[in-house]
Amino acid sequence: MSIDASSSPNEQQKAEKELIDFGYKQVDKNEKVNFVADVFHSVAAKYDVMNDLMSFGIHRLWKRYTIDCSGVKPGHRVLDLAGGTGDLAAKFSRIVGKQGQVILADINHSMLTVGKEKLINKGIVGNLHYVQANAEALPFPDNHFDLITIAFGLRNVTDKSKALASMYRVLKPGGRLLVLEFSKPTSETLSKVYDAYSFHVLPKMGEWVAQDGDSYQYLAESIRMHPPQEELEDMMKQVGFEQTSYTNMTGGIVALHRGFKF
Repeated sequence: MSIDASSSPNEQQKAEKELIDFGYKQVDKNEKVNFVADVFHSVAAKYDVMNDLMSFGIHRLWKRYTIDCSGVKPGHRVLDLAGGTGDLAAKFSRIVGKQGQVILADINHSMLTVGKEKLINKGIVGNLHYVQANAEALPFPDNHFDLITIAFGLRNVTDKSKALASMYRVLKPGGRLLVLEFSKPTSETLSKVYDAYSFHVLPKMGEWVAQDGDSYQYLAESIRMHPPQEELEDMMKQVGFEQTSYTNMTGGIVALHRGFKF
């Protein structure tokens, strides 16, 4: 883009800004991480309760299927990225045992604090560690993890391709990535029902339970702006993942994407 030399400094600054989606809004790319942080600071305390209410408990089945597809064994190293309050990390901790390691990583301090307190109260300690980290620049060595999972977190990342490349770097050869995320319903009828629920019920539910309807409005919008199944699979291929595939669940409302590093 060319900028007229006679334009004011403010006009030049606006022209130089790179805009990106934050739900249905456009924000400065460099500021999106702060907007997302505000959302999850706000919802952290009621996150588990809202997950059960919003999905009618079905999120537990989606996560169970993810565990079943993980291939995790005793002694493995697992990174649960954007791990929130630790549902997957808790299960992986039991599977990998004393010789293994699970890292629950999240960019949001509030979510990480809630997750750590929850898992410690359950007595899950020893092989489970907590790291505040940005998915786009993971602070781990190359070829380190046997498995990386990211559940309902990728759609909130500013640069998804950069994050996928970062995951690929820290994954061991032979390791796998599992991306569990809201996706595009396969039925037009289901899509209309889902839209009505997402935009009319969820924000009200968030307002009543979490005293924050705006954050749940954003979460509904962020789902619609997330790449659909085929596009996300292509993004995984572009950064190096092989044998990629996805499985639709609940009519495509959620999809589990798989990819391997060889």
